[in-house]
Amino acid sequence: MITRSSAEIRQNYDEIADICKKTSAPVILTNNGEEELVIMDYDSYRRKKMQELRRELEEVEEARKRGSKDYTIEEVDAMLKKVIEEA
Repeated sequence: MITRSSAEIRQNYDEIADICKKTSAPVILTNNGEEELVIMDYDSYRRKKMQELRRELEEVEEARKRGSKDYTIEEVDAMLKKVIEEA
C-alpha cells in the first residue's frame, strides 16, 4: 500500500499520478498522520466498477435460476441506468 501526505498531492501531483498509472495501485493520502483519502487512476477505477457490475449481474442470474421474480424490459432499463449513473 502506498501512502503519501495530503501536502504531497499539491506539491507532487505528477509523481503521484504516475505511481497510480504505472502500478494500478491506489495511493492513500493522510492528513495530520491519519488516513483520509484514497486516489487511483481512472482505468483501475473503471475496471473495479465493471467487476462489481459483473458480480451483481451474476448474482441476479443465479437468483433468476432459483426462480426469483422476472423483470420487465423497462424495469431492467431503469436498474441499469441507475448502476451506470453510480459508476
